[in-house]
Amino acid sequence: MKNTKRSMVGKRALRFLAFLFVLILGATSLTACNGGLNKSKSSKNQIAIYSNADDEAIEVMKKTLDENGYKGKYTIKTFGTSELGGKMFAEGKDMEADMICMSSFYVESAQQKVGDMFVDLDVQKKASEEYASYYRPVLANQGAIFYNTKEIKQAGVDVPKSIKELADSKYKGLVSVPDITGSSTAWLMIQAIINEYGEAETKNILNGIYKNAGDNLEQSGSGPIKKVLAGEAVIGFGLRHQAVVHKADGNPIDYVDPIEGDFLLTEGMAVLNHDDADKVKLAKEMANCIIEKGRAGMMEYYPVALYDGEVTDKQHAASNTKKFSEPLTVELLKKHTEISESAK
Repeated sequence: MKNTKRSMVGKRALRFLAFLFVLILGATSLTACNGGLNKSKSSKNQIAIYSNADDEAIEVMKKTLDENGYKGKYTIKTFGTSELGGKMFAEGKDMEADMICMSSFYVESAQQKVGDMFVDLDVQKKASEEYASYYRPVLANQGAIFYNTKEIKQAGVDVPKSIKELADSKYKGLVSVPDITGSSTAWLMIQAIINEYGEAETKNILNGIYKNAGDNLEQSGSGPIKKVLAGEAVIGFGLRHQAVVHKADGNPIDYVDPIEGDFLLTEGMAVLNHDDADKVKLAKEMANCIIEKGRAGMMEYYPVALYDGEVTDKQHAASNTKKFSEPLTVELLKKHTEISESAK
């Protein structure tokens, strides 16, 4: 048992070091490293789109592009958030992607640190808030508590109303949550705790949650709901829209908007500043198409209004949407990751 525990701690430490490496890259301009890379290696006939988005968002993007004359003119490749973030900072303008759909805080940090990485977009749709000229949001992820309606009865525990309750020892062995070193979904949970209880108390709360989760601390944002669906865990925290979809499909899943609030992580479209003017023009057209014509499809899964005139479906919209008190940056993510790691 001691050797197994030591091995788990070692793997966790290596994961965290790798994650910190990605964040450290974001704090330093790496343009000097880009000279040896070839620019825009994607096919001359296709726009390469890189994304950290969920399957639901990818399907909406594909459907929107295909229905508006771009079928066969693009490829989409998906990555984990930290993996794609690492590529952005390490490769800069020399990324093979022509266009990205990525967490907005990474896009902003890359533009600032790498410099001139993205071109200005020509989007006519008016956003509800002011955004930089080089990207526009396409969706907003939110987190929620969810649970297996059958298993929670058998477990004989109450449905938690707050994230803090997940640290209660009565939920030991019943909880699954994402790990911030592997998934930005966990940041939604950690933002909510810090905002409500402060950094010092957050460490204590996370310590209790991680103890209750045990081996069900997941590196994927979709991991917790998979565990809860399979009955390997009873209660989880993860992407709210996934719980909404599974409940609507008749699966034994229900969800709770925690009293700490439903926090937001937006994902935005940006076009790489490559030398091929024709490809840049086509990529900008596609980005504009997704933003202008794909939002209705996105709103079916991510019911957060981002543009003027959008109306959310009150039946599925979060009841307590909040934003963190500080701007979301790679540096803030690093700070919150360190708080999370210190709680393990």
